[in-house]
Amino acid sequence: MAHVCVHYYINMLRIKKLDIFVARQFGLLFVGTFFICQFVLMMQFLWRYVDDLIGKGLSMEVLAQFFWYMGLMLVPQALPLAILLSSLITFGNLGESSELTAIKSAGISLMQTFRSLIAISIIVAMGSFYFQNNVGPNANIKIAQLLVSMRQKSPELEIPEGVFYDGIPNSNLYVQKKDMDTGKLYGIMIYRMTGSYEDQAIILADSGMLQSTADKKHLVLTLWSGEWFENMQAQELAGSASVPYRRETFVSKEIVINYDGDFNMADAAGLSNKARGKSLIQLAHGRDSLVHLYDSIGRNILEEANRSFYDRPYVAKEDSARAVEKAMAKTYSIDSVFAKVTAEKKLQAVNNALNRVQSQSMELEFRSIVTTDGDKQIREHQIEAIRKFTLALSCIIFFFIGAPLGAIIRKGGLGVPVIISVLVFIIFYILDNTGYRMAQKGLWTIAFGQGLAPVVLIPFAAFVTYKANNDSVLFNADVLRDMLRRLLGLRLKRNIVGKEVIINDPDYAADAVRLKSISEKAKAYSAEHRLASAPNIVKVFFTYEPDHEIERISQELEQVVEDLGNTRDKLIISELNNYPVLSEKAHTRPFDHRWMNVAVAVLVPVGLVFYGRMWMFRLRLEHDLRIIRQVNNVVVKRIEDLLQADSADEQNGETR
Repeated sequence: MAHVCVHYYINMLRIKKLDIFVARQFGLLFVGTFFICQFVLMMQFLWRYVDDLIGKGLSMEVLAQFFWYMGLMLVPQALPLAILLSSLITFGNLGESSELTAIKSAGISLMQTFRSLIAISIIVAMGSFYFQNNVGPNANIKIAQLLVSMRQKSPELEIPEGVFYDGIPNSNLYVQKKDMDTGKLYGIMIYRMTGSYEDQAIILADSGMLQSTADKKHLVLTLWSGEWFENMQAQELAGSASVPYRRETFVSKEIVINYDGDFNMADAAGLSNKARGKSLIQLAHGRDSLVHLYDSIGRNILEEANRSFYDRPYVAKEDSARAVEKAMAKTYSIDSVFAKVTAEKKLQAVNNALNRVQSQSMELEFRSIVTTDGDKQIREHQIEAIRKFTLALSCIIFFFIGAPLGAIIRKGGLGVPVIISVLVFIIFYILDNTGYRMAQKGLWTIAFGQGLAPVVLIPFAAFVTYKANNDSVLFNADVLRDMLRRLLGLRLKRNIVGKEVIINDPDYAADAVRLKSISEKAKAYSAEHRLASAPNIVKVFFTYEPDHEIERISQELEQVVEDLGNTRDKLIISELNNYPVLSEKAHTRPFDHRWMNVAVAVLVPVGLVFYGRMWMFRLRLEHDLRIIRQVNNVVVKRIEDLLQADSADEQNGETR
């Protein structure tokens, strides 16, 4: 028995031709879709930083480094999307070419068909984790380092028009117009802020040009046809309110500004402290260091607060409690002591207390900035550690979404699969980004924020996998249409036409009797329940009694309509189409279960909506019952005419 079990599991694990066939189909598509997804993500990332690249005179070597590290950084994000799209197309193609049907007809289940791709998805997930833990941190540091250095490169080329530009040290530059071909600037206004208020200068010029020196250490600002207004600081007039100034009109002037604009890789020491620039082990060590650091800062803040408030050093909780008990044991009243002092001392005491409280409040608020920043850094380390696992897990989740959907939809190519992939990825991106932002700000717990996207997508993946494995229809259009029709109260129209071949003629006499009975029941029901008036709220939501009369009337009417549908009389056929299709329960209560009605009633806004909907159905039922009685009168009259004609024909036949 044991030998049979071992042999069975060996056969299960053995690679079969089907596994190789499916893996080959998937592998070719995965490589292609990965490069497509990588390109799209790189373009999206590049669009965010295009202003930092254009017009900076960057060498091809620097640009190549930027694109290389950008590509490495985006690999873990491109892998899940590539798996989703390639699995969708793979099984869409198999279903569209009926190969999937042939596989199932051979007795091979869908999960067995998935077997090789599940292994590939796990390998890709492990590769994604490796990239995030080993390659990604270095790529993040390098890309951030390049971006910081690029922003410091050639500021003379990024001066905007019509906006004050502060990229030049100690200056605000306004340019009315800029010639992109010559680099000449027109309508120049400069605020120089090299010293205090007394040293400020305002420079106006008709035109000018800003260029960097050959060594990239200075900027030369050449101005033409302008004026220079500058305050002159006078030591002897330091106590005077007036400040002397000088005014200069010039035809041409050059100003040299110290600026190191050469492209240098920024110092990565500060960038390496970012959470995204660390591996899993470094994140754990960094978090422990941050916790230790900010715990010590918190203790120092507490000691300083104790010294400030109680004019004594920090004491333990036990000593503090004994001090409080000792102070409370003294029998004196602060209010009585305060009432004995003079009004001037009262005011002085209140002002001193208020100033002290305000000072301590501002001090604590300033301290909170430090601790808040520390909490944010600790949260970022925890988030990044979890994110490495969730992003790798998304590769497997996306496979179990894409492959079953492809098997259900059975549409290959880049049409429907691309649309579905984009929709699924947008949902994932919104959930993941929202969870990340909320957890980073401390509004959500880290586990909830980082687990939001997997918790939402895993049940959906299990659902579509179950549907595909059982050959179930994921979206039944008829069921959804019927549900929507009942929810919105949309009517069904009858479409009864005369039959070319009639086997059994209708029983006119019995149908006429039944129609008269239906008219009497409809009239009695309308009068008894007063359908035109508002329903009783208590009876609707709390003390509902079963009411099946309309169901019986509807069933009886449908039987008569079905029998009269065998008639050859065109008038009766026409009148049968005028019978409304009755809504049997919507006018009695919102739901079948009493507890659901009570729950809706407690939620007042929702209850009002359902109450209004039910009242609408009552009014419609009143109208439908009236129409039924009118049509019944016409049909009964026509049946009586037909019966009289038949009777007359029989009498004439007997007479002859």
